[in-house]
Amino acid sequence: MSDPNGTERDEALSRSDDTAAADTDSATADTDPATAEPNDELPADIVDEAERLTRLARKTPDENEATAYENRRADLLADHGFSARVREEDDAVLVCHPEEWHDDDAGVIRTDRIDDLSRAIEIPLEGTGDPDDWDAVDAQNRDLVAQVRAAHGDTHGENARLLADFAGNHYAKPIQSLTAAELEEFLAEYVVRNAWPSDAQQAVLWESVELAFETAGESVTIDGAVSDDASGVQVTREENS
Repeated sequence: MSDPNGTERDEALSRSDDTAAADTDSATADTDPATAEPNDELPADIVDEAERLTRLARKTPDENEATAYENRRADLLADHGFSARVREEDDAVLVCHPEEWHDDDAGVIRTDRIDDLSRAIEIPLEGTGDPDDWDAVDAQNRDLVAQVRAAHGDTHGENARLLADFAGNHYAKPIQSLTAAELEEFLAEYVVRNAWPSDAQQAVLWESVELAFETAGESVTIDGAVSDDASGVQVTREENS
């Protein structure tokens, strides 16, 4: 049954927090926070990471990969008592809001649970704030792969390609910007579970990563090797000044 007051409630949500007393029957109403700034509850770096994961999920053509990004975002925000959704009206907007506003059974925001709209954060996902940085990062990584392949052969080149896939698809950053922890994730988790390198590739994988960083003018040291139980890998980043 339709709710004749739904429009008024939606408009009120974008103006004030008066909807905290709205009828609970309007379970399909949604938030439209007035601020896009991080707040004391949700740190700026968490907001940035949630935005990054959302953009990756929207960009990838792989449904399983998109779901993985969304799950990582959910886990990240849950650690701070928040959840998120993308509002697709007009230009898409990522809305991060306190989990307590959400009705898990109905799968909607309950307006009667909203105490202060300023607690929510919205991040535009389209328009002038969404440059083509993702494509530029991928192009940069592919160029590095080509350099590694030309200088060190196809085996190292294929391993550099795996690293480029990981850096671009999982972190949307240049290979040489990957942290030690992210490189350990690549070696001990991503390669083991997702990449299926040949025996020849796996035998020189750590060396390929070091060569990729060397080619990019950076330094990294890797101890250990990739194994079925993903143990024994330790990476040290040597940041160049």
